[in-house]
Amino acid sequence: MENIEIIIEMENGDIMEGELYPAVAPITVENFLKLIDQDFFAGMIFHRVIKGFMIQGGGFDKDFNHKEAASIKGEFASNGVANDLKHTKGVLSMARTAYKDSASSQFFIMHQNSPHLDGEYAGFGQITKGLEIVDKIAGVKTNFQDAPLEPVIIKTIRRK
Repeated sequence: MENIEIIIEMENGDIMEGELYPAVAPITVENFLKLIDQDFFAGMIFHRVIKGFMIQGGGFDKDFNHKEAASIKGEFASNGVANDLKHTKGVLSMARTAYKDSASSQFFIMHQNSPHLDGEYAGFGQITKGLEIVDKIAGVKTNFQDAPLEPVIIKTIRRK
């Protein structure tokens, strides 16, 4: 299976490019592409930003209204799925609750290596250009709940 290239365009004009790995996490990539094709991520924010860890988005708009999406099977080792993608800087992975099959639309981009996530979360892609944008977002001022004080808005995520 070929990797699929994507572009994450921020409302402020910043651009990140990435690739998705269907050979690593086919269910996750299929779900993410379905959401991209529905323009699901337009106007969503990075609502959880932890410098030195990750930036998380795909669940809320700038007014913190939650946007629902169907849950999928978690594709990671502790859930019985082989996935060797390490949670290193720039890796795209799916957020979830304690329930292993709860990932839906929320994803995160690793700001720094976090090996404790390996085997516990479904890595499914990688930022290939624009890691400085991940650094920029990771450096914004946040409140006590790790939410940026000024919304960090995704304009769109699209296939390249």
